[in-house]
Amino acid sequence: MTRAEKTATIEALKDKLENIEYFYVTDSSTLSVDEVNKFRGMCFEKGIEMRVVKNTLLKKAIEAISEEKNYDELLEALKGPTALLFTDTANAPARVLKEFRKDHEKPTLKAAYIDTDVFFGDDQIDRLSQLKSKEELVGEIISLLQSPAKNVISALQSGGNTLSGLLKALEERGSE
Repeated sequence: MTRAEKTATIEALKDKLENIEYFYVTDSSTLSVDEVNKFRGMCFEKGIEMRVVKNTLLKKAIEAISEEKNYDELLEALKGPTALLFTDTANAPARVLKEFRKDHEKPTLKAAYIDTDVFFGDDQIDRLSQLKSKEELVGEIISLLQSPAKNVISALQSGGNTLSGLLKALEERGSE
């Protein structure tokens, strides 16, 4: 790799890291080509971009980014072969990793960056897969907001039926 190619790679990584809120650092070193291709396909289906990078280039990109992103903590995870999983949904890579690992030992999770928080270690996959996506949270909030209104409407409707029945019974009594 020439110096110009390295500089271009560092800039591309820097741009990607500055504009993304969620990414995972994994190790897929012992996977065969077929297994890597299968994993990439699973990632692609879920909207996850997988990119294998050199640790030295990734370190330089991280060092060039402002400290407010809190990327410095990730530097200790950059040992051995590294593959990055970029996503717009915080839990998607963890779910893909969990699904793929039913039949394979790798890829293992080195670290995950979730909106300025850093999670270290392969034991975090279950925890990360249980995170709720933005769409799931919005759906829960909407259902919570609708719940009191539904209860009031239901109470009014059932009360109306009771009142209507009572008036009908009184009317029938009065006509007798």
